[in-house]
Amino acid sequence: MHRAVIGSASRVLQATARAPLRLPVLPVPRYHAMSSQQLLVPPPAVLRQPLAIPDRLLLGPGPSNVPPRILAAGGRQLIGHLHKEMFQIMDEIKLGIQYAFQTQNPLTLAISGPGHCAMEAALLNAVEAGEVVLMAVNGIWGERATDISKRLEADVHQLVKLPGEYFALKEIEEALAQHKPSLFFITHGESSSGVLQPLDGLGELCHRYKCLLLVDSVASLGGAPILMDQQGIDILYSGSQKVLNAPPGSAPISFSERARKKIFSRRTKPPSFFLDMGWLANYWGCDDKPRMYHHTAPINSFFSLREGLAILAEQGLENSWKLHKENSLYLCAGLQQLGLQLFVKEQEVRLPTITTFVLPEGFDWKEVTAFIMNKHAIEISGGLGPSAGKVLRIGLMGYNSTKFNVDRVLHALKDALQHCHKNKL
Repeated sequence: MHRAVIGSASRVLQATARAPLRLPVLPVPRYHAMSSQQLLVPPPAVLRQPLAIPDRLLLGPGPSNVPPRILAAGGRQLIGHLHKEMFQIMDEIKLGIQYAFQTQNPLTLAISGPGHCAMEAALLNAVEAGEVVLMAVNGIWGERATDISKRLEADVHQLVKLPGEYFALKEIEEALAQHKPSLFFITHGESSSGVLQPLDGLGELCHRYKCLLLVDSVASLGGAPILMDQQGIDILYSGSQKVLNAPPGSAPISFSERARKKIFSRRTKPPSFFLDMGWLANYWGCDDKPRMYHHTAPINSFFSLREGLAILAEQGLENSWKLHKENSLYLCAGLQQLGLQLFVKEQEVRLPTITTFVLPEGFDWKEVTAFIMNKHAIEISGGLGPSAGKVLRIGLMGYNSTKFNVDRVLHALKDALQHCHKNKL
């Protein structure tokens, strides 16, 4: 009897499954759009087309090409910005930054934004209105730091050199003694002119004058030696899109204990909530308190940054520095064989990641860079800021720093010099 009931029920279910499902038809309400509710902007026709991205070798000052491993990391599915797995990835990024910077600073993290955001985060957290600051200016980044500091209503002074020159300790000490700043800004790798600023002894000098040392290493990190703790650097920041080969959009930054004390003893709140280091320190687990929501982080950018830092750790800093130095020397020798003049005179202060050189008189740099882009699909760049119109720049950073790429760009440059028109005027 029991089996009969089950069999009967089974036949009913099978019959139901075969029968078409009939749902009641509900009336569809008619909406009469008023003229004020009509769409005035049509869907862009261009967005109906597939995304088109040219295949180029990026040998300018940045960004650099992204290797497959980092591309794959950035293409992973999202997780929540407050998930425990995301916090674990952020902790791994922090460890990677501490290695790349050679620091044990607890207040170490990545800003959700490009290197400019890190520059602003450093200045607007460490500087208050009316405080004296000193800016070393030998290219565009000293100019930008000056601009930001003036917007903060700081008392800004400049120590100025021509593009292509660097600062000696004696010159810096004289300026520190004269102006007595609370913070001194200098660029380690001046990408606009190709200068690598010596840093040894600078931290000790600044501390002797009770001054914080802020260093921009966006163009140099991973490509030239920098040792935050050993060199006495108080605030150090960089970017993701140079030697680390991640897409732009995240920026490593670290603060010494001396800088941390100054930041957290301010008389006024930092003028930006988004870049407030008190909030960011908590979000990144730097204050030993439960993490709180501050902003929705660029999750996939952090995936990419994590992999860029992992690749650097696997390669080793010393090996990376050696590679960039060797390929820079190889490039410089090739440029000189083409009869081109290097912009930075002293070899010891040439930035290994970005090489600057001067075109022969009469050539239009815009025509040369356009020829190389259009015919060879290679990007090289003109100058920027104070170096605009004076130099061309070739970047060899991380994944792109190979002798094969040097040979490619030298061949393209030789081709351009043979085919571009020389102005006889």
